[in-house]
Amino acid sequence: MKYRFVRPLLAVLCLAACATGVAAADLIPTADFARRLPLTMPRLSPDGKHFSVVYNDPDGKTHSIAIYSVDDPTKPGSLIRMPPYELPANIVWASATRLVVARGKQDGSIGNTSYTGEIMAIDINGKNPDYLYGYEAVGKRSGTRQTDSGWGEIEGTPVQSNGHFYMRATSWSDKNRSTLFDVDATTSTRKEMANIGIGDMSFMVSPEGVAKFSYGTDDNFKYVVFHREGSGWVKVPENGELQRFVPVASVAGSNRIYARYSPGGMGGEFVEQDEDGGNRRVISKDDFSTVTSAGLWTPVPLRPFGTYATSGVPKVTYVDPKESIAKLHMALSLKFPGNFVNFIDFSEDGSQLMFGLASDRDPGRYMLIDTKTYKVSSLFAVAPWIDPAKMAERRPLRFKASDGTELEAILTFPKGKSEGNLPMVLVPHGGPIGIKDDWFYDDDAQFLANRGYLVLQVNYRGSGGRGNGFEEQGYLKWGTRIQQDLIDGVKWAIAENYADPKRICVYGASFGGYSAMMTTIRDPGLFKCAVGYAGIYDLDMMYNKGDIKTTKSGRSYLTSVIGRDEADLAANSPVHLADKITVPVLLVHGEDDERAPFAQFKAMRAAMDAAHKPYDVLTKSGEKHGFVKPENVEEFYNKLQAFLDKNIGGGEASTASN
Repeated sequence: MKYRFVRPLLAVLCLAACATGVAAADLIPTADFARRLPLTMPRLSPDGKHFSVVYNDPDGKTHSIAIYSVDDPTKPGSLIRMPPYELPANIVWASATRLVVARGKQDGSIGNTSYTGEIMAIDINGKNPDYLYGYEAVGKRSGTRQTDSGWGEIEGTPVQSNGHFYMRATSWSDKNRSTLFDVDATTSTRKEMANIGIGDMSFMVSPEGVAKFSYGTDDNFKYVVFHREGSGWVKVPENGELQRFVPVASVAGSNRIYARYSPGGMGGEFVEQDEDGGNRRVISKDDFSTVTSAGLWTPVPLRPFGTYATSGVPKVTYVDPKESIAKLHMALSLKFPGNFVNFIDFSEDGSQLMFGLASDRDPGRYMLIDTKTYKVSSLFAVAPWIDPAKMAERRPLRFKASDGTELEAILTFPKGKSEGNLPMVLVPHGGPIGIKDDWFYDDDAQFLANRGYLVLQVNYRGSGGRGNGFEEQGYLKWGTRIQQDLIDGVKWAIAENYADPKRICVYGASFGGYSAMMTTIRDPGLFKCAVGYAGIYDLDMMYNKGDIKTTKSGRSYLTSVIGRDEADLAANSPVHLADKITVPVLLVHGEDDERAPFAQFKAMRAAMDAAHKPYDVLTKSGEKHGFVKPENVEEFYNKLQAFLDKNIGGGEASTASN
């Protein structure tokens, strides 16, 4: 039986504007949160004269590569269309006139972009396309190599562009081997640079074009690193004190490298050291979270000029604050206060710099600066219809879980409302392993805050950004410790008087949808409603249905993070615990979902029926792991708002109907 909401006509008419005390004039149209981002993934050409972007049609199924002149970023000089439902998973400039594209597909709006294994090259005017790697017998190589029968991915480009790029490939006939090639993007000729007998490994290549390290997760879901010694590879031993060593880049002209560590598996260090690990110099560290240099590199020769911790509001620590590149970053940060400044690409002569701006209220903007004249020009805004001045503040805070572990929470406060005793929505993130919420703009949080709700997001155990030890604390704890961390976060928000204890709901997608059901089961008196979007509801089913089970590494992942004990899987699966759900439920799912297959939705619906529990549904054919079509996203957001307003809205605090 489906749960139907019945209200007097006046209440229905009032629903959107008055349920949470939000004036109609302050409401941003739902469609603005449902629109597809038109331009993504910008890259600057080596000569600084052009930039490429992924152009996304509003229909959600068509994608292209657009090439713009930096002198006229208002309209593309060429538009290179991809086949329907395909998109560029990665784009690099092999030269000032030729692009290399890794083809991919996306499993819905919350799904991952997966590589098809095919790599193509094309001139910026759309001419001279060539199929460089994949399973089709086309392109310049077809007469000699026919099909490659494997997966190819772009691993990078030489420091100085020469028409080549680095390609990592894994053959279907030898999945336990990763091979690195130097490929000429014009002639399609390739030269082997390295190979190692483990599949899906990444390589760190020096400025001299030598593969120095190989690293990744093996088929047993174990992280491993190998160092190139002579013509072979030597495994880097695990260090009990310095865990999860990640090589980042070579220091030009030396045998030293930049690397990241998680000391003791927690927090992070960014270091410079010898290739063999000796003479380590800590550039920066943080005891709470990992440290990164992403977006803070000089032009050639590439060096990190700053770092920042991956938790909280990003704050840059400069390697040398007196250095000219650091002063440039500081000046841009002062020019655009409240934004994080991200250096994306320099032209090879260093005269042009593409940089990005983003914040908790701004989805992002991209600009160009002439590093000689310091003239700044705007390229494009990620979502030009979003006015950052109307968006809500996102505030990272820390709290202690019930066992004393310090965790990060991010609160999004409704704009123009007091910060006390607010109706609140807990929004657990997906994953769960290695994924995290951060300070930057979030559509779900901003939509809910605009409707008058306080939004709580918790980086529970298993989340990324805290070190591999913190991630591993979430293994085999999906339905127990992780859920308790989320519940502890809600209780903290109540104790701090941020949230009204009588007006709290939970809404999540993917693993977050699982958590939406499990938190209400673990603490049935805490929530008034629950929304599961593209959720996993039967853990054992993950071994039989869905795309994770299709690879050996995927099956090893499942064994590591949820285990094989049938009784334990059942004890932590909402489909076996539906009788314990005591709140109204909304289930939302795409019928073509490959990550959380529609069978998960049907199993949860059947369990709710068998337990005689009320629920409402929204499903869409042709949609995968998260809705993509704007009209479907808009319908979902409107239904989500109506559902929340029904259960925890009502204007004055503590007066929501149950």
